[in-house]
Amino acid sequence: MDIADLTRGVIAGERRALARAITLVESAREDHKAQAGALLEALPKDAQALRIGLSGTPGVGKSTFIEAFGMMLVERGLKVAVLAVDPSSTRSGGSILGDKTRMDRLSRAEGAFIRPSPSQTHLGGVARRSREVVALCEGAGFDVVLIETVGVGQSETVVAQMADIFLLLLAPAGGDELQGVKRGIMEIADVILINKADGDLKPAATRTCADYAGALRLLRKRPQDPEGFPKAMMVSAAENTGIDAVWQDLTSLREWRKAHGFWDGTRADQARYWFEEEVKTTLLAQLQTPAARAALADLGAAVAGGDKAPSVAAAEFLESLPGRAQANP
Repeated sequence: MDIADLTRGVIAGERRALARAITLVESAREDHKAQAGALLEALPKDAQALRIGLSGTPGVGKSTFIEAFGMMLVERGLKVAVLAVDPSSTRSGGSILGDKTRMDRLSRAEGAFIRPSPSQTHLGGVARRSREVVALCEGAGFDVVLIETVGVGQSETVVAQMADIFLLLLAPAGGDELQGVKRGIMEIADVILINKADGDLKPAATRTCADYAGALRLLRKRPQDPEGFPKAMMVSAAENTGIDAVWQDLTSLREWRKAHGFWDGTRADQARYWFEEEVKTTLLAQLQTPAARAALADLGAAVAGGDKAPSVAAAEFLESLPGRAQANP
């Protein structure tokens, strides 16, 4: 594979080149990792899109909202990339990858690009290489990158480490819906959107929106938020109402954070976070070698038999890792 040609194709905004580049970045092959690194290093460093993370409870209408929101942006002349992450089976490793089929209009729009990716059992609601895929989309000239996570949960908070703004979609509910959402994901949300605020559900949506607006006021004030944020809003993706107001609020939030120095600082912190995560992942990969697995099995049997304390066995195992002895003479 000619990385120079592929890089030129990505920067030129060629869809086929971008799709091939994403496949390369998501590959687990060792030779592909080196090529992917060279490709990412060659991308322009000044390209920046608005990265929007989006999560929501199952059945809340994430795909319907993304299509309505994406079409509105495309009609305004913006280029939109959608990274839809589908959960992978812990048994087979497979994914349905059905999000693209649920966004029929957006998938055919000239200024849109939709890429479904398997989570590959990676925690955090995002795929293993989602951040690198975002960088590729920025290099290809997209103005907005929407990162849809697999669902609501405490682990979903990792998406905040790759997004500029985080949206949480919820459906109207008649019960104590506040108990259905983890505090952690509420604390990272910039905007909570109550979807399906139409028809018979509109009164319930109004009550739900008021409940969450009250809950948000009880959370500790974050320095990166202007007055009025985080906020709760009502939208109807099916009737296409409230979508323009969401975009207006997101752009005003972006401009405020840029003007007050939070934008660049947050992105620098995110880059440092992913560097540390890459180091951790590389270190954990050492546990998958045959020698490491054999040592784990032997020491695990010794611990199970009562011959070694877990802490002593763990210390012995760490000392046996390649390079450990040289690092600690």
